[in-house]
Amino acid sequence: MKMEISRQNLYLLILSFLLLLFVLIFSFFVLIPHGKQYRKERVQIKKEEKELKEEQKYNDKTKTTLKSLRSENKNIISAFANSFDPKRFKKLHDGYFSELEILKEPKEGEQDGFSVYSVKATSKINSPKTFYNFLDAINKTEWIISVNFPIRFKKEDDLISSSFTMKVYSNMVDTNLTK
Repeated sequence: MKMEISRQNLYLLILSFLLLLFVLIFSFFVLIPHGKQYRKERVQIKKEEKELKEEQKYNDKTKTTLKSLRSENKNIISAFANSFDPKRFKKLHDGYFSELEILKEPKEGEQDGFSVYSVKATSKINSPKTFYNFLDAINKTEWIISVNFPIRFKKEDDLISSSFTMKVYSNMVDTNLTK
C-alpha cells in the first residue's frame, strides 16, 4: 500500500513541523525564562507599591500635622520672620519701666542665625499686677522674647522695685543678597 501525499501537503506538513519546532524552541528558551523573571519583578513591584502607599499615608499624615501646627503657631512663625527694632520696643514698653536698657550681646550676639539682644529693665511699681500686665504685653508682641530668672522684687517705701533681664531673639538680615 502506497501512500500518496501530494507535494503541496508535504510542504504544508514540513512547514507545520518547522513552525511547531520554532514555537517549542521559542517557548523553552525565551518565554519560560523570561516568565520566571517577570513573576519575580511583579512580586517586587507589588512590594514597592505597598511601600509607596505606606509612605504616601505617612506623607499625608505629616502634611496635615504640618498644616495644623502652622495654623496653631502662625503668630510664632511670623515672629521669627520679624527683625527686632530696639527703638520700637522701647516706645511700646517704656511706660512699664523707670529704666529700660537694650544692648546687643557681644558674645551671644549671634546664635543659630538669630541676633540676640539683652534687655535690662528696672521699674518702680505699685503692685505686681503692673509687672504681669507687662508680661502679657510682651506675649502679644511680634518678637520672640525670653524673660530670664531671677526676677528681683524689692520693697521700697510704698513702691516695689523690680529688676530682671530678658533676651529678644531677632532673625538676622542676610547682608549678602545679590541684586
